[in-house]
Amino acid sequence: MVLAGFYNDPEFANVDSSENESILPFKGTILRTKSGKISSPVEEPCVSCTTFNILAPIYKRLDQQNQSVRESDFRAFWLARNERIVDWLLYESSSIICLQEFWVGNEELVHMFEERLSAAGYKTFKLARTNNRGDGLLTAIHQDYFKVLNYRELLFNDCGDRVAQLLHVKSVVPFSINQNNCVEQEILIVNTHLLFPHDSSLSIARLHQVYQILLYLETYQQENKLTQMPVILCGDWNGSKRGHVYKFLRSQGFVSSYDIAHECSDSEADADKWISHRNHRGNICGVDFIWLRNPNKSRKPLKISWAEAAFGIIKFQLQKASLAENDAFAFLRADNSVDHITYSAFCDALRQVNLTGLSYGLSFQDTKDLWVQADFDGNGVLDYEEFKRIWNSTWSDHMDEDCSSDDSNEGNEEETVGFTVKNAALFPREVEKGIWPENYSLSDHARLTAVFSPVRLRCPRQSP
Repeated sequence: MVLAGFYNDPEFANVDSSENESILPFKGTILRTKSGKISSPVEEPCVSCTTFNILAPIYKRLDQQNQSVRESDFRAFWLARNERIVDWLLYESSSIICLQEFWVGNEELVHMFEERLSAAGYKTFKLARTNNRGDGLLTAIHQDYFKVLNYRELLFNDCGDRVAQLLHVKSVVPFSINQNNCVEQEILIVNTHLLFPHDSSLSIARLHQVYQILLYLETYQQENKLTQMPVILCGDWNGSKRGHVYKFLRSQGFVSSYDIAHECSDSEADADKWISHRNHRGNICGVDFIWLRNPNKSRKPLKISWAEAAFGIIKFQLQKASLAENDAFAFLRADNSVDHITYSAFCDALRQVNLTGLSYGLSFQDTKDLWVQADFDGNGVLDYEEFKRIWNSTWSDHMDEDCSSDDSNEGNEEETVGFTVKNAALFPREVEKGIWPENYSLSDHARLTAVFSPVRLRCPRQSP
C-alpha cells in the first residue's frame, strides 16, 4: 500500500527511487517530515521498530571482477548512499532503530548519522566490533517514546568479533492496563549481528552467541530485581527459519514479528515465503528478524534449552555424514562391543565431526554439561534409550504456551503489559514474495519494520 501524497513532495525527493513503497502511517505511530512536523496524530501508544543491516562501505564491492574495489574508497558513493539511508529512517520515524554493519571506523559517517538522528529526537548508541573490524552496531531510541534507563555492551570475544547492545527503556507515554491504572512500561531491547555461517561447524559458535545474549538478559533482570517485561531482539541473525538459532529462540518463547503479522508458521512450507538478504555468494535468504517475547511466555530453563539446541547440531552433523539413528549410535560408542556410549567415546565422536577441538567449538565444560543432560539416570554411560531421547527430542515443547494457561497459577497472578504484533513489513516489498529487486541499491539487506500495540497480560506473581 502506498502513502499517498508524499512521493512528489520535494522534502522526500532524495529517497531511493528504487523503493516504490514505504511504510504505512500505522495507527498510533508518529510520522514526521524531515523538518520535524507531525503529519499524523497519535491515536494510541504503539511502538514501532526498524532493523536494518546497512552494508558497511568497507564490505560493499563495486566491481565483481575486482573484489578489492570497495565503496569505502569513494567518498561520494558511500556518503550519498548513507544519506539516503538516513532519509528513509527519518521518513519512517520508528520508535526504535537498530542498525548493523554501521561503519564506526569513519568519523564523518558517524557524525552524519548522529547529528541527523539527534536533530530528529533520537538518542544514539554505537558499538564497534572487537579487534578493530571497522563496523559495528548503532541503536537509536526516539525520546518522544522512550527514556533510556540503562545501556550495556556485550562483547562475545569469539572468532567473529561479534557484539550486542542491551538497552533498558521506559515508555514516556503511560500504557493503560485497566481503567484505573496506567504504567510507564519498561522494555529490554537487544541489537546484534551474528556470525556468518561460513560452514556448518560454526553452528556452535552462533548458538553460543545467542545463549550469551539470553543469559545476559536473565542475569541483568535478576541483578536489577526487575519485574517481568517484554523483550525485543533485533538484528541480522545470519540464519534462516530452518536454522538452530531460530529454533533455539522459539524454544525460549520468542516469536518472529514478521511471521506473526503475516501468519507464517514454523513449518518447512513457510520457510521460504520471504527473504531479506542477498549475500556475497549471491544466495537470497531470510535472515533479518525482530523477535518479541512477552512476559507471560512459558519457556524451558535456558540451560536445558541450550543443551537441546546443541544436541540438534550434533544430530545434524551426524546426519550430514549420512548416519541414521542406529549408525549414529554405533559411531558414538566407537563401535565398541559394549551396548552403551562412554564419555570418552562421546568426546572423541564430537571431535571427529568438528564440534570440539576448535577455538569456536564446544568447550570442555560445554561437553561435560551436555553429557550430564544426556545421562538421564546418572550411571556414567548412555544406553540406547537415553540416546534415542536426545536424538528424537522435539523443539515444539512450550514454544507457544503462556503462563496464564496453567491452572496452578490461578489466584496467584498479576496484570502486566506486553505487546501484540500489529503489523510488520519488509522493504523493498518485492522481498516479501521471495524476489530480490535488481534495481535496489540501498543495501544488500532489506529493512524490516514492525509495529506493536500494548496488551494486558496475566502472569504468575513474582516472589519478593
